[in-house]
Amino acid sequence: MEVMDKQSALDYINQMFPTEASLSGVEPLMQKVQSEIRHVDAEILAAVRQQSNSGSKAREDLAAATHAVEELMYKIREIKTKAEQSETMVQEICRDIKKLDFAKKHITTTITALHRLTMLVSAVEQLQVMASKRQYKEAAAQVEAVNQLCSHFEAYRDIPKITELREKFKSIKQILKSYVFSDFSSLGTGKETEESNLLQQLSDACLVVDALEPSVREELVKNFCSRELTSYQQIFEGAELAKLDKAERRYSWIKRRLRTNEEIWKIFPASWHVAYLLCIQFCKLTRKQLVDILDNLKEKPDVGTLLLALQRTLEFEEELAEKFGGGVQNREKKTDTEEADRGDNVSDIRKKYEKKLARHQGSGEEEPDGCKDLSAPAAGFNFRGIISSCFEPYLIVYVELEEKTLMENLEKLVQEETWEIEEGSQTNILSSSMQVFLIIRRSLKRCSALTKNQTLFNLFKVFQRILKAYATKLFARLPKGGTGIVAAATGMDGQIKTSDKDERVICYIVNTAEYCHKTSGELAENVSKLIDPQFVDKVDMSEVQDEFSAVITKALITLVHGIETKFDAEMLAMTRVPWSTLESVGDQSEYVNGINTIFSSSIPALGTLLSSIYFQFFLDKLASSLPPRFYSNIFRCKQISETGAQQMLLDTQAVKTILLDIPSLGRQTSGASSYSKFVSREMSKAEALLKVILSPIDSVADTYCALLPEGTPTEFQRILELKGLKRTDQQSILDDFSRRGSGITQPAIAGPSAVPSAPPPSAAPAITSPVVVGSLISREDVLARAAALGRGAATTGFKRFLALTEAAKDRKDFRKLFTG
Repeated sequence: MEVMDKQSALDYINQMFPTEASLSGVEPLMQKVQSEIRHVDAEILAAVRQQSNSGSKAREDLAAATHAVEELMYKIREIKTKAEQSETMVQEICRDIKKLDFAKKHITTTITALHRLTMLVSAVEQLQVMASKRQYKEAAAQVEAVNQLCSHFEAYRDIPKITELREKFKSIKQILKSYVFSDFSSLGTGKETEESNLLQQLSDACLVVDALEPSVREELVKNFCSRELTSYQQIFEGAELAKLDKAERRYSWIKRRLRTNEEIWKIFPASWHVAYLLCIQFCKLTRKQLVDILDNLKEKPDVGTLLLALQRTLEFEEELAEKFGGGVQNREKKTDTEEADRGDNVSDIRKKYEKKLARHQGSGEEEPDGCKDLSAPAAGFNFRGIISSCFEPYLIVYVELEEKTLMENLEKLVQEETWEIEEGSQTNILSSSMQVFLIIRRSLKRCSALTKNQTLFNLFKVFQRILKAYATKLFARLPKGGTGIVAAATGMDGQIKTSDKDERVICYIVNTAEYCHKTSGELAENVSKLIDPQFVDKVDMSEVQDEFSAVITKALITLVHGIETKFDAEMLAMTRVPWSTLESVGDQSEYVNGINTIFSSSIPALGTLLSSIYFQFFLDKLASSLPPRFYSNIFRCKQISETGAQQMLLDTQAVKTILLDIPSLGRQTSGASSYSKFVSREMSKAEALLKVILSPIDSVADTYCALLPEGTPTEFQRILELKGLKRTDQQSILDDFSRRGSGITQPAIAGPSAVPSAPPPSAAPAITSPVVVGSLISREDVLARAAALGRGAATTGFKRFLALTEAAKDRKDFRKLFTG
């Protein structure tokens, strides 16, 4: 540090005096520095003196502050002592005041209690006098007053005087109750007309009942209702009126009773809801009697009588619901069936009441009486179903009648069905199907207006049976194949002949079954919206929809079989052509024109009547059937000459074109690409087969292995027979073919009377199997030459084929096309 300080000082001096000439300023600088030093010394001295004085003053201030704190603590202790003395003094002063205050409070309470006791004694005595004189109006107010006074003496229940008064008050109330019940027993006996003041007296008595316990009012109303219904019970338990067809008279009786006694019953306060509670008891009693009547029937009830009684019961329940506050709910419920028919959502209000309806189902026993039954209408008591639900177990006869009627209507509709579409119709659906669902909807509407419980579910099962029966009728209308000895003798056993009308009917059946499939699902949805929640999960139309799906599948397959039958007729004509004696190649053969006529007359109508999805299904079935039939039919022909093979190859190209034009002919080309690929692939097998037949004898095995690597020895032998080779000439070629070890998996060609089933689209393998190539001819040469011949017949038609034959001059030259 010292070296560094010296170095810094040297640097500072060198900076101040960089030159020798600058040394002349040393003296002035020294004077300036000394002056500053003296100034700093003076400031330091003054600060030291000041600090010395401050320390002594601080000690004095601290001592003064300590003394002041001690004085403050002394004063605080003095104040606290005086406060304690003051508190003791105040407590001594207030002690006497509290005693006086408690004494005053007790005296006041005692005076008040004695005053109230005097009032209670007086009130009880007055109430006793009023009760003895049956002054109900005054007694009602007095009972309220005594009740209020008694409430002040709850804490003094053990005092003998209070106990005596309460017992006396209780006995007076019992006397009042007996007087009131006695007076009300005369109501309805005719005394109200003889004694003018009786109704007023009973009206005042109602005030007394309101002042007494609620149980008194409940008992009075119950006794009144029971007395009113005594005559009803006696009348309708008699042999004459205890019948199901007299149900309407029951409801007329209570409505007449309510109407004639309306003025008299105004004596009851509105809050009692006497008419409402009377109707509840009436409904319970009526339900019990109706259950007894239904249980005692010796045979099944008459459906008309049963439904009429149920209808009148429902109407009566609706009237009660309307009368006692259910008007809005009633109107909403009336629209439920209509909304369900339109497919709309069912009201939540109806669902709420359906849950309550379950309480009235099952047994016919009365519900226990209590506060619940005596509640106001606004509490939500549901009149709907309180009586009508007792009919539920006996409505099976109604369901049986509905099923019989529906089945008869179905038979009539099917008999009257013309199996044609009305002119101008936009749907291509049989009218009978729409009529079937119309009568089902009407039946649903009738039943849902009566009940939405087990009976509606039973009727739904009837709908399932009706729709299955209709599906069976549609199935039975489909054309059937020939059966019996005649059909077997003519080769038509199992074949289906269809006319243009039959094909239209089949399309109508397909569309009708699709409509029924869709509409039956909608019907199930509508029933689910109407029926009670406990049955919703059981409402299912899947089995019925499966029936109609089966009808659709069978109808489309029948349609394909009908086309196959027509096609087979032309295939038979193809086998009758003298292929071995044809002298020249001409235009396409007559059987090809026949095939073209088949599709030209059928496909346009089918494309118009069938939807795209079903037309595509039809095309797929045709594609899997016709090309393999054509291929198999070549083997059914007799000997085929080269000219015949050339003509048949030309015909094959024409048939292929006809098949590929089917989607366009039906004006439904969307989604037809897979159909076209499959037809092209299958028909190419027939072309390859004919090219093998056209090949020379010495290269026929090589050509067969190259073009049809999946072939079999049996099939190859049949090709040699088609070429006209004798058995002796075939053996060496077959031996050579067998040595090639082709490993064929394709089934053997069936006899002329059998038609092989159509292979699936994935069953046509690519030509990739290895082939044993002869010493002179390669597989590639055979394929190229065969393809060239095929292109000549396919691309330029008959003129190109004639040009090739003219260039060959003779059969030997024609073979050069294959041998090079």
